[in-house]
Amino acid sequence: MPSSSYPRIPYGEADFKRIRLNRWLYVDKTRFVHDLEEERYVFLIRPRRFGKSCWVSLLDNYYSRTRADDFEVVFGGTDLGRQPTESRHRYVILRFNFSAFDDTLETLRQRFEEYCQLIIRSTLERNADLFPEAARQHIRSSDSVNSQLNELFVYAGDHGIPLYVLIDEYDNFANTVLAYHGEEAYQAFTHGGGFYRNFFATLKDGTGYSEGGLERMFITGVSPITMDDVTSGFNIGKNISLHPKFNDMLGFTDEEVRELLELYRDHGVFNQDVEAALDVMREWYNGYRFAKSAQDDLYNTDMVLYFLDESIPNRGMPDELIDTNVRIDYGKLRHLLTVNRQLNGNFDLLRHIIGEQSIQSNIQLSFPLDRLDQRENFLSLLHYFGLLSIRAVERGMPRLGIPNQTVKRLMYGYLRDAYDDVGVFSVDVYTFFRLAQEMAYDGAWQPVLDFLRDALAEQTGIRDYMDGEKVVHGFVAAHLSLSQYFLLHSEYELNKGYADLYLEPFVAQYSDMQFGYVLELKYLKRSESLDESVVADRIQEAVLQLRSYLADPSLAHRYPSVRHIGLAMVFHGWELVAYQAIDDATED
Repeated sequence: MPSSSYPRIPYGEADFKRIRLNRWLYVDKTRFVHDLEEERYVFLIRPRRFGKSCWVSLLDNYYSRTRADDFEVVFGGTDLGRQPTESRHRYVILRFNFSAFDDTLETLRQRFEEYCQLIIRSTLERNADLFPEAARQHIRSSDSVNSQLNELFVYAGDHGIPLYVLIDEYDNFANTVLAYHGEEAYQAFTHGGGFYRNFFATLKDGTGYSEGGLERMFITGVSPITMDDVTSGFNIGKNISLHPKFNDMLGFTDEEVRELLELYRDHGVFNQDVEAALDVMREWYNGYRFAKSAQDDLYNTDMVLYFLDESIPNRGMPDELIDTNVRIDYGKLRHLLTVNRQLNGNFDLLRHIIGEQSIQSNIQLSFPLDRLDQRENFLSLLHYFGLLSIRAVERGMPRLGIPNQTVKRLMYGYLRDAYDDVGVFSVDVYTFFRLAQEMAYDGAWQPVLDFLRDALAEQTGIRDYMDGEKVVHGFVAAHLSLSQYFLLHSEYELNKGYADLYLEPFVAQYSDMQFGYVLELKYLKRSESLDESVVADRIQEAVLQLRSYLADPSLAHRYPSVRHIGLAMVFHGWELVAYQAIDDATED
């Protein structure tokens, strides 16, 4: 019988106190507070939906002097509850959350001022025993948030009052302005005398007191760009984003996810096979690593909670494995990939990454917006966004790759959307989806290839971008990813070789699927001859490789009821000029 006492899934919940008081699921990460206390002013970047806001809430509940009475009920049973630090409940907390602002430029500064002044007022009122009425009125007498902060810091410094500033989503509205209003609007408040730059300058000034004043600060975001722009580098503290000691502070390890599945299984509310579910979750949600020397890959917190929330009680695997809340709005990447409806150098780099599936690069701790066109900076930004992650370290340099199926499909989507955004290529998604379904269930692969071939022939704008084998490879994969029936793998190892693309049948989700596909693509430059014998040689070369791949016993072992078909394809530049199928190492 299912247990009625199982811990509820706090999907979408970021209030640490509420999670603990309601006895909802919580994976204990409080031990990291000990290491965090070694740094006074800290900056942490993590991808969207990775648990940053919940961590800020945890710090608020632990350090706020006004929450001391709740310590046992909130932290009891956690590592930090058993071994608290001397600084618990020591601070006056100023907690800002910059995720709620929209991008209306005309009122942005006014709303920023009003919000920050509201935070200051509520902080003073919660700590009225430290700030008498006269002090509160004096601090708030100015109509400027920066002046109010300065007065607060001076008073706190003079009276030995320790302050802790928490800032969540510091770059949210800045990224939105940059995406939808452009670089000039963004620089208006992040450079020179811009109000956001002045805000951080004021915070820096508050750190200059030997006792009291701004003693600690913790800031979260998804990118280091704005911090570099508003502070000329985060030179008042430490960016711990790439530090191995904090790699596991947010996100879940493989062991933690397994324990969660077993917990709900033992409560009788998770009826899926634990190992099978874990395999699916590894494929779709795992693969994040933020520090070069870190040993473990991490799962995205939100993705795991989404899967559990959709699966419990005993509802089976989610129909849609990608949580829409994880999707980074394409509009927020558009300014990185296009200029005046022209695809730029960053887009060229992105499409080559998608084709190659990995790239070697150092990860930069910070960089300003005006240097985003530099290769390492753009790759670093993709890493911070969670679109690339450390897969290996070779000769001291990280090799970055796409972490999982979720991100792979998002990346393919960015590629398709970028082509569509500048008007060079688009497909009828409904028609393609229907054809892909028939490919998965009926073995009707030819209509899919014909559809792509004809679309390429009709839309001439794409031709300038199909300039290499790996680019063509990425283009084909990006459009095949429109089908949810297959798990897409590039350079997939089969029989001691590497297939260009493997369309693995997603039988864990679609148990009645009948077909899987192994693709080998051959590429001829437009300058090369299209002689029939040349094309035939390339087809034959691909067929020989496919026969070897299809002979790999792992295919039949893993999918005994699935028929695997090999597809040999030859491109002449942008043009698909020939294809041939083989089945079980035998030509059709």
